[in-house]
Amino acid sequence: MLDWRWDFTFEIMPRMLWATLNTLMAAGIGYGIAIVLGLVLALAQRTPYRLLTLVVREAVEFIRSTPLVLQIFFVFYVGPQYGVTLSPWVAGMIAIGLHYAAYLSEVYRGGIESVPKGQWEACTALNMSTAQTYFRIIIPQALPLSVAGMGNYLVGIFKDTPMLSVIGVAELMHAANAIGGQHYRYLEPYTIVGVVFLLISLPSAGLIRAFEAWVRRKLGMS
Repeated sequence: MLDWRWDFTFEIMPRMLWATLNTLMAAGIGYGIAIVLGLVLALAQRTPYRLLTLVVREAVEFIRSTPLVLQIFFVFYVGPQYGVTLSPWVAGMIAIGLHYAAYLSEVYRGGIESVPKGQWEACTALNMSTAQTYFRIIIPQALPLSVAGMGNYLVGIFKDTPMLSVIGVAELMHAANAIGGQHYRYLEPYTIVGVVFLLISLPSAGLIRAFEAWVRRKLGMS
């Protein structure tokens, strides 16, 4: 039978709630970086400059093929050797933003390539510049097609934030480890971590599916 202590649970709850707020902030900031940088990486792979396209494509594949925790360590511990010293928070946000930007760039690329060829030809016929073609015609059509993938990675970022604990970012897992080590009780803090992730991830996934369905209806795709 589990030796659950409610008094201890209520005692640590304020600390765990504060850590939850930090976790949500980490996920939100990291996702914001990934959204913007992912679009940049997607567009950089579609330029007429073959060398730039090749370099960006290989960089994206490298990031996608290596673990997030390794990238977090690299940014935080290797950076200072080259004069780039970052706080755990900043290093964590950069690492998680870069990691998911690589994945989102592929989501964007799929959305862009799904835009009918006639749209591109119409832009060429109207003598629109590359910037006008993308930002006025192509991207507004590609983004709704990318909603599902973008939403999935939002949930993924939230579930990966515990990896930031390896460099001391005070998110949920870091708080749970600290509380467990201080009181020699891990059942309550780890259970709270699992419940919090469940309570946030499941509704978020449902909202993403509902939003995707709404977008598809607006576009006449369902």
